[in-house]
Amino acid sequence: MLRQLTLDLGTPPPSTFDNFFSGANAELVTRLRGLDAALAAGPVADRTFYVWGEAGSGRTHLLQALAHEAAPGHVRYAGPHSGLDAFAFDPRVTLYAIDDCDALSAAQQIALFNLFNEVRAHPASALVATGNAAPLGLAVREDLRTRLGWGLVFHLAPLADEGKAAALKQAAHERGIALADDVPAYLLTHFRRDMPSLMALLDALDRFSLEQKRAVTLPLLRAMLASPGTMPAPPSGGNNGDGGADAPLERSDQAASSKIGPHD
Repeated sequence: MLRQLTLDLGTPPPSTFDNFFSGANAELVTRLRGLDAALAAGPVADRTFYVWGEAGSGRTHLLQALAHEAAPGHVRYAGPHSGLDAFAFDPRVTLYAIDDCDALSAAQQIALFNLFNEVRAHPASALVATGNAAPLGLAVREDLRTRLGWGLVFHLAPLADEGKAAALKQAAHERGIALADDVPAYLLTHFRRDMPSLMALLDALDRFSLEQKRAVTLPLLRAMLASPGTMPAPPSGGNNGDGGADAPLERSDQAASSKIGPHD
């Protein structure tokens, strides 16, 4: 029997480099974290980045971390939801963070192509773009696909289970949650394994523990599952895919499964 989890989330912590569990992606995180300061210090050899990975791998998190930690007004974040003016070059903007290139409209792709050329012509600016595939396999205009492959290309390596458990513990610590050691392992073997869904469950547990005035333990998790109407719908997608699928979070009462839905 499958049970749907209706997740009623509060406001999550902002996306920063500190709360991105880098795993095998340490070089990428280090480069992005220092990019704004490097541009301010002088000429930078590598100023265009393309980051690709599966849905939920953290692409949007990294772009939002850029915007959060750079100096005010230095970063412009844009994606499929943005108007064409968001892709216009502005010499006052240092960093352009362009999310979900694979989902851009035809007009947005042309605008991004022009923006890329402008950034290349202005040494004090940089561009970081993301997508769901390597440049060679990206379903965009050929000229844009070629441009995206000109700079540094990073594959955002997914976390192994040990990394996901560590990331859950780190996120719990940031929220002031004393997380029992067996909770991450249970979540990883009984629920969707993508990080947005796991973080959504962690937030739901936090809220439920406050309501029940109990520590976050495996018995509390089971009590939450048994309480109708206590949980939320999954994080909605649309911001890089790091938000998860728009289907309910589910668990199986019979066997652990990681096939409950796609993960951005």
